[in-house]
Amino acid sequence: MDIKKIIINTVIELLRLSSCELPEDVANALKKGLKNEIKGSIAKAQLAATIDNFEQAEKFCLPMCQDTGIHIYYVEFGEDVKWIKGTELKKALLLASKKATTVVPMRPNAVNPFTNINSNDNSGRNIPFINWEIVKGDKIKITAFPKGGGSENMSSLGMLKPGEGLIGVKKFVIDTVIKAGGQPCPPVIIGVGIGGGADIALKIAKKQLQRTIGDRHLEKDAAKLETELVKAINMTGIGPQGLGGKTTCLDVFVEYAYRHPASLPVGVSIQCWAGRHASAVIDSKGNVKFLRKSKGVK
Repeated sequence: MDIKKIIINTVIELLRLSSCELPEDVANALKKGLKNEIKGSIAKAQLAATIDNFEQAEKFCLPMCQDTGIHIYYVEFGEDVKWIKGTELKKALLLASKKATTVVPMRPNAVNPFTNINSNDNSGRNIPFINWEIVKGDKIKITAFPKGGGSENMSSLGMLKPGEGLIGVKKFVIDTVIKAGGQPCPPVIIGVGIGGGADIALKIAKKQLQRTIGDRHLEKDAAKLETELVKAINMTGIGPQGLGGKTTCLDVFVEYAYRHPASLPVGVSIQCWAGRHASAVIDSKGNVKFLRKSKGVK
């Protein structure tokens, strides 16, 4: 058994899935938005076009957007895993990104910030970026999360004064969305990270973009904030593609970390309507379980 080859092929398939097939919860949320918009409105026409776009992408196995994102992985590494080293897994993820660029295909999006030279294979210093978490068990869960540049440009960090409290947090999130307008290709999905520090707030905000539409935080205060933000953001009237309408965001997901008494960081990570991510679990025998539909690893 060549476990490294299994991992590489699995990750290529995860990148294909995330690029070419919209998660069912996101697709359903867009269809719900279509029903809620006024008949004959620009918003309804925009959502209809968006839905047709992702359905055609899945039908013809092509990326649903020309921007297939910068490659990010979330890895849950079982503490009892003995069948592959972390360094070998890192090499496999790098090779998978390079191969997927041609196989899927995915647009080369890794550019050196000093020379402006594109690597042409979605790899480079610190890219793909891997988020590691040690968990119980002897399995590995890998999530491919190719993040588009347009929505990423609209993400924001606020270092609020603690006295501003949750009112300040809500204002910062809503102001960020209003300032973004149509630039992140709404309807958007929004991750909000509160507390920790500047880097922690943004890190936990981005991770929330993998949650299921309609999911609410287990703690009632955070869940209440999510619900309030969804309602407030959809009242802005920004609408699909920023052309007006009732559907500006599909959902808002909040997470928090304990903060320093002197600071209240707020990270806002914005995802476009193409909520791209796909996960799989691999065990010691090389068995692969995709956590949403897959046409199989080639």
